[in-house]
Amino acid sequence: MIVKAATLLAAEEGGNPLIPHTYELVVGIFAFLVVFLVVGRMLVPRIQKTLAERTDAIEGGIKRAEEAQAQAQELQRQYAANLEEARREAARLREEAREQAAQIKAELREEAQAEARRLVEAAHAQIEADRQAAFAQLRAEIGRLSTELAGRIVGESLEDEVRQSRIVDRFLDELESSNAQAVR
Repeated sequence: MIVKAATLLAAEEGGNPLIPHTYELVVGIFAFLVVFLVVGRMLVPRIQKTLAERTDAIEGGIKRAEEAQAQAQELQRQYAANLEEARREAARLREEAREQAAQIKAELREEAQAEARRLVEAAHAQIEADRQAAFAQLRAEIGRLSTELAGRIVGESLEDEVRQSRIVDRFLDELESSNAQAVR
């Protein structure tokens, strides 16, 4: 039913439904010009301004990012250089410490050897002193015993100290010389 009514109405007007009326055409053109002017005068500059700001922001952001990246690379390079310098310094300090340790070790060894030599020399001197004291004591004891024995053998008293000393000294000298010949 609706289709029949629309067909009848179109037949009554007598025109082609695809061609608009003149007043619709004038109003449409006027509305198009108003929209075109409003969009062209107000909206396009704002849109261009916004696009330019966004372009600047994007390009500025890219530039700032590139600058930040360049700074970061420079800082990384400086860090690497500082780290390498610190490693070289640490290696140098370790080497110095090794050298000092070796030097201290050598000094301590020399001091220990000198102390050992001093102790050995002191011990030799003490031994020599003890030997001389023992030899003197032994000589006196041997002299006393020899004199007593000789007195018993001879049957006469050899109490005279001068004579006793000469006899003992001669006896010990002969004993030492016979020992020296036996050792050779």
